[in-house]
Amino acid sequence: MESEDQFEGCVLGLALGDALGAPFEGGAVERLLWRLIGTTRAGEMRWTDDTQMSVDVAESLLARGAVDADDLARRFARSYRWSRGYGPGAARVLKKIAAGQDWQLANRSVYPEGSYGNGGAMRAPMLALFYARRPDALLEAVEQVTLITHAHPRGVEGALLVATATLLSLRQADPLEILLAAGACSRHVEFTRSIDIAATWLAAGVLPKPRQVAAELGNGIAAARSCVTALFVALSFADRPFDEMLDFVTRCGGDTDTLGAMAGAVWGARRGKAGLPLEKLRRLEQASRLSTLSRALYSGRCAAA
Repeated sequence: MESEDQFEGCVLGLALGDALGAPFEGGAVERLLWRLIGTTRAGEMRWTDDTQMSVDVAESLLARGAVDADDLARRFARSYRWSRGYGPGAARVLKKIAAGQDWQLANRSVYPEGSYGNGGAMRAPMLALFYARRPDALLEAVEQVTLITHAHPRGVEGALLVATATLLSLRQADPLEILLAAGACSRHVEFTRSIDIAATWLAAGVLPKPRQVAAELGNGIAAARSCVTALFVALSFADRPFDEMLDFVTRCGGDTDTLGAMAGAVWGARRGKAGLPLEKLRRLEQASRLSTLSRALYSGRCAAA
Protein backbone atom coordinates (compact mmCIF):
# COMPACT_ATOMS: atom_id res chain seq x y z
CA MET A 1 0.00 0.00 0.00
CA GLU A 2 1.36 3.40 -0.98
CA SER A 3 2.02 5.92 1.79
CA GLU A 4 1.75 9.68 2.19
CA ASP A 5 5.52 9.78 2.66
CA GLN A 6 5.97 8.18 -0.78
CA PHE A 7 3.69 10.77 -2.38
CA GLU A 8 5.74 13.55 -0.79
CA GLY A 9 8.91 11.80 -1.89
CA CYS A 10 7.70 11.67 -5.48
CA VAL A 11 6.65 15.33 -5.71
CA LEU A 12 9.63 16.67 -3.79
CA GLY A 13 12.01 14.28 -5.54
CA LEU A 14 10.81 15.57 -8.90
CA ALA A 15 11.30 19.21 -7.88
CA LEU A 16 14.62 18.57 -6.19
CA GLY A 17 15.99 16.64 -9.16
CA ASP A 18 14.81 19.45 -11.40
CA ALA A 19 16.37 22.22 -9.29
CA LEU A 20 19.65 20.37 -8.74
CA GLY A 21 19.94 19.34 -12.37
CA ALA A 22 19.16 22.75 -13.86
CA PRO A 23 22.59 24.35 -13.25
CA PHE A 24 24.22 21.60 -15.34
CA GLU A 25 21.85 21.72 -18.33
CA GLY A 26 23.04 22.47 -21.82
CA GLY A 27 26.11 24.43 -22.80
CA ALA A 28 28.03 27.36 -21.39
CA VAL A 29 25.36 29.97 -22.24
CA GLU A 30 22.55 28.04 -20.59
CA ARG A 31 24.62 27.39 -17.49
CA LEU A 32 25.66 31.02 -17.19
CA LEU A 33 22.04 32.15 -17.48
CA TRP A 34 20.95 29.77 -14.74
CA ARG A 35 23.67 31.10 -12.47
CA LEU A 36 21.98 34.48 -12.80
CA ILE A 37 18.35 33.39 -12.34
CA GLY A 38 18.64 30.01 -10.60
CA THR A 39 17.98 31.22 -7.06
CA THR A 40 15.07 33.10 -5.54
CA ARG A 41 15.45 36.38 -3.68
CA ALA A 42 15.44 34.34 -0.48
CA GLY A 43 18.37 32.27 -1.77
CA GLU A 44 16.32 29.13 -2.50
CA MET A 45 17.03 26.79 -5.43
CA ARG A 46 14.57 27.55 -8.21
CA TRP A 47 12.89 24.83 -10.18
CA THR A 48 12.08 24.95 -13.89
CA ASP A 49 9.09 24.34 -16.15
CA ASP A 50 9.34 20.64 -15.26
CA THR A 51 8.06 21.27 -11.76
CA GLN A 52 5.76 24.14 -12.76
CA MET A 53 3.86 22.01 -15.25
CA SER A 54 3.73 19.14 -12.76
CA VAL A 55 2.17 21.50 -10.23
CA ASP A 56 -0.32 22.62 -12.88
CA VAL A 57 -1.29 18.99 -13.54
CA ALA A 58 -1.72 18.19 -9.87
CA GLU A 59 -3.76 21.31 -9.13
CA SER A 60 -6.02 20.73 -12.12
CA LEU A 61 -6.65 17.10 -11.16
CA LEU A 62 -7.51 18.11 -7.61
CA ALA A 63 -9.78 20.95 -8.72
CA ARG A 64 -11.61 19.01 -11.43
CA GLY A 65 -11.50 15.48 -10.02
CA ALA A 66 -10.20 14.01 -13.28
CA VAL A 67 -8.31 15.07 -16.38
CA ASP A 68 -9.86 18.20 -17.86
CA ALA A 69 -7.66 19.04 -20.82
CA ASP A 70 -9.22 22.46 -21.43
CA ASP A 71 -8.70 23.50 -17.82
CA LEU A 72 -5.15 22.18 -17.82
CA ALA A 73 -4.26 23.93 -21.08
CA ARG A 74 -5.39 27.23 -19.58
CA ARG A 75 -3.32 26.58 -16.45
CA PHE A 76 -0.24 25.75 -18.53
CA ALA A 77 -0.65 28.98 -20.48
CA ARG A 78 -1.20 31.14 -17.37
CA SER A 79 1.85 29.68 -15.63
CA TYR A 80 4.24 30.25 -18.51
CA ARG A 81 7.28 32.37 -17.63
CA TRP A 82 10.36 32.40 -19.84
CA SER A 83 12.55 32.32 -16.73
CA ARG A 84 11.37 28.80 -15.90
CA GLY A 85 13.34 27.49 -18.87
CA TYR A 86 10.51 26.37 -21.16
CA GLY A 87 11.68 24.96 -24.46
CA PRO A 88 11.11 27.19 -27.50
CA GLY A 89 8.48 24.89 -29.02
CA ALA A 90 6.47 24.61 -25.81
CA ALA A 91 6.73 28.36 -25.29
CA ARG A 92 5.22 29.05 -28.72
CA VAL A 93 2.39 26.59 -28.12
CA LEU A 94 1.56 28.07 -24.72
CA LYS A 95 1.60 31.60 -26.07
CA LYS A 96 -0.90 30.56 -28.75
CA ILE A 97 -3.16 29.01 -26.11
CA ALA A 98 -2.87 32.16 -23.99
CA ALA A 99 -3.93 34.18 -27.02
CA GLY A 100 -7.10 32.10 -27.32
CA GLN A 101 -6.22 29.32 -29.74
CA ASP A 102 -7.73 25.92 -28.97
CA TRP A 103 -5.01 23.63 -27.60
CA GLN A 104 -6.04 20.94 -30.11
CA LEU A 105 -4.85 23.28 -32.86
CA ALA A 106 -1.96 24.82 -30.96
CA ASN A 107 -0.34 21.48 -30.15
CA ARG A 108 0.47 20.91 -33.83
CA SER A 109 1.04 24.52 -34.81
CA VAL A 110 4.79 24.42 -34.22
CA TYR A 111 5.48 20.82 -35.27
CA PRO A 112 2.87 19.42 -37.70
CA GLU A 113 3.23 15.90 -36.28
CA GLY A 114 3.38 17.19 -32.72
CA SER A 115 6.35 17.51 -30.38
CA TYR A 116 8.22 14.33 -29.46
CA GLY A 117 10.05 15.98 -26.59
CA ASN A 118 10.05 14.85 -22.95
CA GLY A 119 7.71 17.59 -21.68
CA GLY A 120 4.83 15.15 -21.23
CA ALA A 121 7.02 12.62 -19.45
CA MET A 122 8.34 15.09 -16.89
CA ARG A 123 4.83 15.75 -15.53
CA ALA A 124 3.50 12.18 -15.87
CA PRO A 125 4.37 11.19 -12.25
CA MET A 126 1.54 13.42 -10.98
CA LEU A 127 -0.93 11.24 -12.85
CA ALA A 128 0.56 8.08 -11.38
CA LEU A 129 -0.05 9.53 -7.91
CA PHE A 130 -3.61 10.67 -8.57
CA TYR A 131 -4.60 7.41 -10.30
CA ALA A 132 -2.67 5.13 -7.94
CA ARG A 133 -5.90 3.30 -7.07
CA ARG A 134 -7.11 3.24 -10.67
CA PRO A 135 -4.26 1.92 -12.77
CA ASP A 136 -6.76 0.94 -15.46
CA ALA A 137 -7.44 4.64 -16.07
CA LEU A 138 -3.85 5.81 -15.84
CA LEU A 139 -2.65 5.30 -19.40
CA GLU A 140 -5.60 7.11 -20.96
CA ALA A 141 -5.16 9.98 -18.51
CA VAL A 142 -1.44 10.23 -19.34
CA GLU A 143 -2.19 10.37 -23.05
CA GLN A 144 -4.82 13.10 -22.57
CA VAL A 145 -2.48 15.26 -20.52
CA THR A 146 0.52 14.77 -22.79
CA LEU A 147 -1.34 15.61 -26.00
CA ILE A 148 -1.95 19.19 -24.86
CA THR A 149 1.63 20.12 -25.68
CA HIS A 150 3.28 16.95 -27.04
CA ALA A 151 1.09 15.35 -29.68
CA HIS A 152 3.70 13.11 -31.32
CA PRO A 153 3.31 9.39 -30.48
CA ARG A 154 6.87 9.24 -29.16
CA GLY A 155 6.15 12.11 -26.77
CA VAL A 156 3.14 10.22 -25.47
CA GLU A 157 5.07 6.96 -25.25
CA GLY A 158 7.76 8.53 -23.08
CA ALA A 159 5.13 9.82 -20.70
CA LEU A 160 3.54 6.36 -20.46
CA LEU A 161 6.91 4.83 -19.54
CA VAL A 162 7.56 7.32 -16.75
CA ALA A 163 4.02 7.12 -15.36
CA THR A 164 4.14 3.31 -15.28
CA ALA A 165 7.51 3.29 -13.55
CA THR A 166 6.27 5.79 -10.96
CA LEU A 167 3.19 3.70 -10.19
CA LEU A 168 5.20 0.51 -9.77
CA SER A 169 7.76 2.32 -7.62
CA LEU A 170 4.92 3.28 -5.27
CA ARG A 171 4.20 -0.44 -5.02
CA GLN A 172 7.84 -1.23 -4.21
CA ALA A 173 8.20 -3.53 -7.20
CA ASP A 174 11.59 -4.96 -8.12
CA PRO A 175 13.65 -2.49 -10.20
CA LEU A 176 14.04 -4.84 -13.16
CA GLU A 177 10.34 -5.66 -13.04
CA ILE A 178 9.57 -1.92 -13.13
CA LEU A 179 11.79 -1.33 -16.15
CA LEU A 180 10.34 -4.26 -18.09
CA ALA A 181 6.75 -3.30 -17.24
CA ALA A 182 7.42 0.27 -18.38
CA GLY A 183 9.03 -1.13 -21.51
CA ALA A 184 5.85 -3.05 -22.27
CA CYS A 185 4.34 0.35 -23.13
CA SER A 186 6.94 0.75 -25.88
CA ARG A 187 6.09 0.49 -29.55
CA HIS A 188 8.83 2.52 -31.24
CA VAL A 189 12.25 1.07 -31.90
CA GLU A 190 14.03 4.01 -30.25
CA PHE A 191 12.41 3.03 -26.95
CA THR A 192 12.55 -0.76 -27.30
CA ARG A 193 16.25 -0.68 -28.17
CA SER A 194 17.04 1.45 -25.12
CA ILE A 195 14.88 -0.71 -22.84
CA ASP A 196 16.74 -3.83 -24.00
CA ILE A 197 20.12 -2.23 -23.27
CA ALA A 198 19.04 -0.87 -19.89
CA ALA A 199 17.42 -4.17 -18.87
CA THR A 200 20.60 -6.09 -19.72
CA TRP A 201 22.65 -3.73 -17.56
CA LEU A 202 20.17 -3.80 -14.70
CA ALA A 203 19.81 -7.60 -14.72
CA ALA A 204 23.59 -7.98 -14.61
CA GLY A 205 24.01 -5.34 -11.91
CA VAL A 206 26.16 -3.27 -14.27
CA LEU A 207 26.38 0.51 -13.92
CA PRO A 208 28.30 1.91 -16.90
CA LYS A 209 30.05 5.26 -16.80
CA PRO A 210 27.70 8.25 -17.28
CA ARG A 211 29.29 8.97 -20.66
CA GLN A 212 28.37 5.48 -21.91
CA VAL A 213 24.82 5.74 -20.56
CA ALA A 214 24.42 9.09 -22.35
CA ALA A 215 25.85 7.70 -25.57
CA GLU A 216 23.73 4.54 -25.66
CA LEU A 217 20.48 5.61 -23.98
CA GLY A 218 20.61 9.36 -24.61
CA ASN A 219 20.55 12.59 -22.65
CA GLY A 220 18.61 14.90 -24.96
CA ILE A 221 15.24 16.63 -24.97
CA ALA A 222 13.56 13.99 -27.14
CA ALA A 223 11.51 11.55 -25.07
CA ALA A 224 13.16 8.61 -26.80
CA ARG A 225 16.58 9.94 -25.79
CA SER A 226 15.87 10.69 -22.15
CA CYS A 227 13.03 8.71 -20.57
CA VAL A 228 14.72 5.31 -20.48
CA THR A 229 17.91 6.99 -19.27
CA ALA A 230 16.04 8.53 -16.33
CA LEU A 231 14.38 5.23 -15.46
CA PHE A 232 17.63 3.30 -15.65
CA VAL A 233 19.41 5.74 -13.37
CA ALA A 234 16.56 5.90 -10.84
CA LEU A 235 16.28 2.12 -10.70
CA SER A 236 20.04 1.53 -10.59
CA PHE A 237 20.24 3.83 -7.56
CA ALA A 238 17.00 2.59 -5.99
CA ASP A 239 18.78 1.54 -2.80
CA ARG A 240 21.48 4.20 -2.84
CA PRO A 241 21.42 7.84 -1.68
CA PHE A 242 19.54 10.45 -3.69
CA ASP A 243 22.65 12.63 -3.91
CA GLU A 244 24.58 9.83 -5.60
CA MET A 245 21.81 9.39 -8.14
CA LEU A 246 21.69 13.12 -8.95
CA ASP A 247 25.46 13.27 -9.28
CA PHE A 248 25.23 10.52 -11.89
CA VAL A 249 22.46 12.40 -13.70
CA THR A 250 24.50 15.60 -13.90
CA ARG A 251 27.52 13.71 -15.19
CA CYS A 252 25.34 12.30 -17.99
CA GLY A 253 25.00 15.87 -19.24
CA GLY A 254 22.43 17.14 -21.70
CA ASP A 255 18.90 17.82 -20.46
CA THR A 256 19.91 17.37 -16.83
CA ASP A 257 16.98 19.19 -15.23
CA THR A 258 14.39 16.95 -16.88
CA LEU A 259 16.48 13.81 -16.41
CA GLY A 260 16.76 14.80 -12.74
CA ALA A 261 13.03 15.49 -12.46
CA MET A 262 11.99 12.16 -13.96
CA ALA A 263 14.58 10.13 -12.07
CA GLY A 264 13.85 12.05 -8.86
CA ALA A 265 10.13 11.35 -9.10
CA VAL A 266 10.61 7.60 -9.64
CA TRP A 267 13.25 7.36 -6.90
CA GLY A 268 11.15 9.43 -4.50
CA ALA A 269 8.02 7.36 -5.13
CA ARG A 270 9.95 4.32 -3.94
CA ARG A 271 11.97 5.78 -1.07
CA GLY A 272 9.68 8.55 0.17
CA LYS A 273 10.42 11.98 1.57
CA ALA A 274 12.35 10.37 4.42
CA GLY A 275 15.04 9.31 1.94
CA LEU A 276 15.59 12.76 0.44
CA PRO A 277 18.49 14.96 1.61
CA LEU A 278 16.99 17.24 4.26
CA GLU A 279 19.57 20.01 3.93
CA LYS A 280 18.75 20.37 0.23
CA LEU A 281 15.00 20.22 0.79
CA ARG A 282 15.37 23.17 3.15
CA ARG A 283 16.80 25.20 0.26
CA LEU A 284 14.20 24.12 -2.31
CA GLU A 285 11.84 26.75 -3.67
CA GLN A 286 8.27 26.45 -2.32
CA ALA A 287 8.99 23.12 -0.62
CA SER A 288 6.10 23.62 1.80
CA ARG A 289 3.67 24.23 -1.04
CA LEU A 290 4.86 21.08 -2.80
CA SER A 291 4.45 19.01 0.36
CA THR A 292 0.92 20.31 0.82
CA LEU A 293 0.12 19.47 -2.78
CA SER A 294 1.49 15.95 -2.40
CA ARG A 295 -0.67 15.34 0.65
CA ALA A 296 -3.72 16.54 -1.24
CA LEU A 297 -2.87 14.08 -4.02
CA TYR A 298 -2.59 11.32 -1.44
CA SER A 299 -6.10 12.10 -0.22
CA GLY A 300 -7.38 12.61 -3.76
CA ARG A 301 -6.21 9.20 -4.96
CA CYS A 302 -9.24 7.70 -3.24
CA ALA A 303 -11.61 10.10 -5.02
CA ALA A 304 -10.12 8.92 -8.31
CA ALA A 305 -10.80 5.29 -7.42
